[in-house]
Amino acid sequence: MPSFDIVSKVDMQEVDNAVNQAVKEIGQRYDFKGSKSEVTLEKDAIKILADDDFRLKAIVDILQSKFIKRGISPKALQYGKAETASGGMVRQIITVQQGISKEKGKEVVAVIKDTKLKVQGQIQDDQVRVTGKNRDDLQEAIRTLKGKDLGIELQFVNFRD
Repeated sequence: MPSFDIVSKVDMQEVDNAVNQAVKEIGQRYDFKGSKSEVTLEKDAIKILADDDFRLKAIVDILQSKFIKRGISPKALQYGKAETASGGMVRQIITVQQGISKEKGKEVVAVIKDTKLKVQGQIQDDQVRVTGKNRDDLQEAIRTLKGKDLGIELQFVNFRD
């Protein structure tokens, strides 16, 4: 029975490269001269520490542009609230989304069911497996999901006949 998996994964090496490029650009930019701004990557989170809101927004813009250049979707990033830190600094934590949460998995399965195709979706940990008897139905399900904006980046892997 043909099947495929729907996953939402981010290459952490690319995230590391994008953060390093952003740090390098921040160090070279004129508007950050004398600033104590810093960007650090910790496991699945990016910590941004900036002097003020203006610089924080500038750092986030730099990070987003670097992510896009490295082929990482902005949908894979979950932005935390900007909060004040010690010394008048501003801190923000950006979480890198790995996997499909249960709620998003339910949304994906609901979209698949709404298509009225003869396919079934099953939530398995952080991925969704879609099975069906007809390969064309599976491809139609992929097309439908690509057309929907579910708020996360989806990859379709492990297509088996």
